[in-house]
Amino acid sequence: MKISSQKRLYRDLDSGVISGVCAGVARYIDIDAVWVRGGAVVALFFMPAIVLLAYFAAVILLPRLP
Repeated sequence: MKISSQKRLYRDLDSGVISGVCAGVARYIDIDAVWVRGGAVVALFFMPAIVLLAYFAAVILLPRLP
């Protein structure tokens, strides 16, 4: 009998503002989505190319929350 207790990273479209990436990350690390969104905005000012590339990659690669 195999018991799977792995946490999975999903895009949370119900709680998401744009595509649910930040809401999904917040759900995964169990914090409020406002903190993840704020961190994303701050990171966007310091490393815009990397943040945008990572965000769009997450939109394409992460599955939607079932």
